[in-house]
Amino acid sequence: MPRISQLLKNPRITKLKQSRSQKLYGNPQKRGVCLKVFTMSPKKPNSANRRVVKSKIIHYDQRLTVKIPGEGHNLQQHSTILIKGGRVRDLIGVRYIAIRSKFDLLGVKNRRTSRSIYGVKKL
Repeated sequence: MPRISQLLKNPRITKLKQSRSQKLYGNPQKRGVCLKVFTMSPKKPNSANRRVVKSKIIHYDQRLTVKIPGEGHNLQQHSTILIKGGRVRDLIGVRYIAIRSKFDLLGVKNRRTSRSIYGVKKL
């Protein structure tokens, strides 16, 4: 017969898994404002200049770094963007991605493949 202390330490009761995109507060997307638009260089085997935004989530004072997917962008300071979770493996500390063709971030011009990621309508 198990003791009470053994019943309290039930291994079947597990902790809830924490979200990797905690600063979105359990939401799939959040609206943010651009504070600074700049480029970052990736980790060791890769080399390029990735476009990145320092942004602040509206209604919260959370500041995060957000990657802009695709070629070219039209973002400036004080632009509004939609942010989703998603880690960028070759950029250190970037856990969020901007969604194209929402708010101030336009879609990629002349994109024919993988259009849904880059916010392009069917031609």
